[in-house]
Amino acid sequence: MGTSSPVSPVSPVSPVVRATARLVAEADGRGGTALPVLAGDGPLALRRTRGAGGEACVTVVGAMSGPLGGDRIALEATVGPGARLRIGAAAATIALPGRAAGPAHYEIRLTVADGAALHWLPEPLISAHGSELLMTTRVELAPTARLVLREEQILGRTGESPGRLTSRLTVHRAGRPLLDQELAHGPGAPGWDGGAVLGGHRAVGQLLVVDPAFDTRPIAPRRLAETAVLTPLTGPAALATAVAPDALHLRRALDAAAAAVG
Repeated sequence: MGTSSPVSPVSPVSPVVRATARLVAEADGRGGTALPVLAGDGPLALRRTRGAGGEACVTVVGAMSGPLGGDRIALEATVGPGARLRIGAAAATIALPGRAAGPAHYEIRLTVADGAALHWLPEPLISAHGSELLMTTRVELAPTARLVLREEQILGRTGESPGRLTSRLTVHRAGRPLLDQELAHGPGAPGWDGGAVLGGHRAVGQLLVVDPAFDTRPIAPRRLAETAVLTPLTGPAALATAVAPDALHLRRALDAAAAAVG
């Protein structure tokens, strides 16, 4: 997990990192949420922060630069029945080149039980020049679970071309596929900067909301901005997708989507 401060293109010391951070949220029986497991590892430090209304809040803090080339890092979060958890980050994640051969791997595994709610709201992922990252996010939802998931990808730091970024998001609800998509950007990815994909933009993101309430109150498709749309999914769910010239405009579009779904 990196920070938004300037970094050199190649870390002077870049040992390959193998790390998995884990957290578990459980209803405490008093209307709140406990965190019996909160274990950071490697570049992923986990800190409990102030929550409200019975919701537990965790912030992911970067303990070192990364992910670097060759690293394999993961974060696992499990939300038990009736628990409510919000996960954010202290700063952007920056994918950087490293001295080790091969791409970096970053895997997110999220499990949400019946009657539970998870807000997964990290800061943007920045694909720095010369980096190569394979990122996967896998979500397993129980039938009455609720999920709000935001992804933001910034292709290159200011004034530089991006690295190679491949990201895949898979979501299952009640054991059935709800969403499975893969995006590839940067050198070697066919057509990634063409008019049918990014059209010259350097920020891309999405907001996924899964809510049993959409069974009786489905979300209507709508245009949120010139390059952002909100569409219903069979699930029940709603997905907003957006491209933008920079991180600020992307966040504004996804915030508008969040307001639209309530």
